[in-house]
Amino acid sequence: MTRAHSRNRGGLDGLQQMEQLMRRTVKLYGEKRGFGTREVFCEEEEVQPDGKVFRKYTMGDYRWLTYKEIDERIDLIAAGLFKLGVRPRQNLVILAETRMEWMLTAQATLRNNIPLVTVYATLGVDGFVHALNESESTHVITSQDMLPKLIKAAPRVKSVTHIIYMENQASKLAAPKVDGINLIPFSKLYELGKINLEFSGEIPTPDSTAIIMYTSGSTGTPKGVVITHSNLLACAKGYLTIFPETTEKDSYVAYLPLAHVMEIACESMMISNGARIGYSSPQTLTDKGTGIKAGQRGDAIVLEPSMMVTVPVILDRIRKGVVEGAEAKGFFSKLLFRHAIVYKSFWVKAGYTTPLLNRLVFNKIKAVLGGNVRVVAVGSAPLCAETFDFVKICFDILLLRGYGLTETTSGAAVCEFTDNSDGSNVGCPLVDVYIKLDNWSDGGYTVNDKPNPRGEILVGGVTVAKSYYKNESLSREVFLEEDGIRWFRTGDIGELLPNGTLKIVDRKKDLIKLQFGEYVSLGKVEAELKTLPLVDNICVYGNSYYTFMVALISPNPKALEALAAQIGIENKSLRELCENPEIVRLATEQLVRHGKHCNLNKMEIPAKFKLCPEEWIPDSGLVTAALKIRRKQINDFYKMDIDRMYEDSKNV
Repeated sequence: MTRAHSRNRGGLDGLQQMEQLMRRTVKLYGEKRGFGTREVFCEEEEVQPDGKVFRKYTMGDYRWLTYKEIDERIDLIAAGLFKLGVRPRQNLVILAETRMEWMLTAQATLRNNIPLVTVYATLGVDGFVHALNESESTHVITSQDMLPKLIKAAPRVKSVTHIIYMENQASKLAAPKVDGINLIPFSKLYELGKINLEFSGEIPTPDSTAIIMYTSGSTGTPKGVVITHSNLLACAKGYLTIFPETTEKDSYVAYLPLAHVMEIACESMMISNGARIGYSSPQTLTDKGTGIKAGQRGDAIVLEPSMMVTVPVILDRIRKGVVEGAEAKGFFSKLLFRHAIVYKSFWVKAGYTTPLLNRLVFNKIKAVLGGNVRVVAVGSAPLCAETFDFVKICFDILLLRGYGLTETTSGAAVCEFTDNSDGSNVGCPLVDVYIKLDNWSDGGYTVNDKPNPRGEILVGGVTVAKSYYKNESLSREVFLEEDGIRWFRTGDIGELLPNGTLKIVDRKKDLIKLQFGEYVSLGKVEAELKTLPLVDNICVYGNSYYTFMVALISPNPKALEALAAQIGIENKSLRELCENPEIVRLATEQLVRHGKHCNLNKMEIPAKFKLCPEEWIPDSGLVTAALKIRRKQINDFYKMDIDRMYEDSKNV
């Protein structure tokens, strides 16, 4: 199936490569504000009662570059890189958090046919050492915060000769000495560029490699996905047909990792419309961010964005935070809020709105994200139906759900903004994208299933990447050509609904066969149990030699403290709470009840739960940068606990 091609694609149809997209924007919107970043006056470390240390920032307003000024900086960066020895078709690695300099660098490489190797800043030392060695890069661009890790790993990387680091505004760094490597501050690129403006770049072709994007490694060693200029352009064009009425008047908050292809594609779409992009981070996005000093405003409040992209776990946390805030005000407030949700949900589904309730209740909630957001796109993983409805109602927004992978340049399917079906529905294909289903008999899914066809999802068309970098065997396994169309085997299981939309129902790698031969979807169970306020994240584990599953829970500290208070336990550390047998018993009862409430059957509800005091953050290696669980790493880390749960539960 494929989406109709009738919608406007913002005048991008004649473009052949990404550098033309930016040049077109400069021509049309040169005097408009383009990229912005907040002034940082100072940063300081603040020790929390539990011993954690957070970096806190004192910040001012956004400072903006016009698209004309952006264009000038792109050329200076490119000239500076050429002065340092970078050449067309020579890989350049970028290992840094999302920031304006990241995108400026990307535009400089796209303009001059330099493949940009992107690596998640949270990937871990082994991950980025693998990417650096495999790509054989001589030049690396990183951030000041990442520089110590990169220097420490330098002896394991033989090809690197230059490291260019982006300085922090409020923290000047005296560059350390590293044998055999030239350390250069990013600002130096502008100086070098001014004396090398006669450099000779190379115009890329549509099939030229734009990005070698290393995946977050949720299932093993990170793989480099080779993404071409035509792949990126096709995705940006597709998104233009979905985002409603995007213009130069819109503003977009950029805080997800730019090493994630969905973020690059969405920013490219915003650039094509001449919209403003304000750079942020998960730590400073809202007033309650861990990087925001008391009394300071979060980036969303200052920027007042009209559009943003997020991932399900962020929306789950926003939902839990809103509920906790309402219920903390007392019994009456709790009842009023719940009634308001039910009342507005009824009228919204009937095609109406609730202006009085919006003024009294929901406008205060909308202010968390600046009060001006009208469109939020969510991808990366399935969004549960309860969170989908809750966020739409509370924030009064158009919530777009999408489906895609790095191998499809993030672009595969997207829901229409008028689609109010449940969260597992991901809509129909983007323009020029094809989707078909293939039988997977081992899992019991076939295209002849009733009432609807089911099977492994194959995505085809112009958004499908070229290959995996230096991995021909794996490329042959999942990329294929049929009838002149390039296809990718996703490993996801889909169901084709009568209205032509696609529903994600499973994933091949998430299925586990229990002792009696029943297949259980780990992802489905995790998605349902994650809606419980007690659960920040969860990893379900199944052993085919047993009849039941167990689960590892990363608990929400506040919810766990509230549970402990019910039995008179207070002023205990997170580890003490997680290891208290009575609290574990109460948590287990709560999780089992919630599983039944979510209509999970008996075999789908884990028999034993482990409350994990360790933080599941990207730096721990247990989750990806998009906060998706890294199943193998979690199972390895908690192997002794998993074995103990099975040993203690032989009679379950």
